[in-house]
Amino acid sequence: MSEHNHVVDKDGDIEPGKVGAAISRIEPSERDRILRNFEEFKGYLHKRVRMAESIGMSEEQMAVIAQKVADYLASHEEPRNSEELLLQELWKAGTEEERHALSHMLLRLAQGTRMQ
Repeated sequence: MSEHNHVVDKDGDIEPGKVGAAISRIEPSERDRILRNFEEFKGYLHKRVRMAESIGMSEEQMAVIAQKVADYLASHEEPRNSEELLLQELWKAGTEEERHALSHMLLRLAQGTRMQ
């Protein structure tokens, strides 16, 4: 995959505007597998957070991307379990500031997820 397909370029600069395109490239069956089970979703996030940490991204940079991902999911994906429904309802009810705070909390949740 070429560099223009990534949310983070080789210099570590983030391009949050590319989040939707990056998510849409995930095969629908894989996206469904990830989103169907909340523990699977947290595990997926955990791997992505670890990868972002390994390239030196700050929590704030990750939160900006997490916020874009959550915006995309709230607009384009139907919740597949009660946890996702709650997150979507909180997201839609929140202000921009509250959504950003929720993005930070989701990062911390993903960081604490242990892999089975």
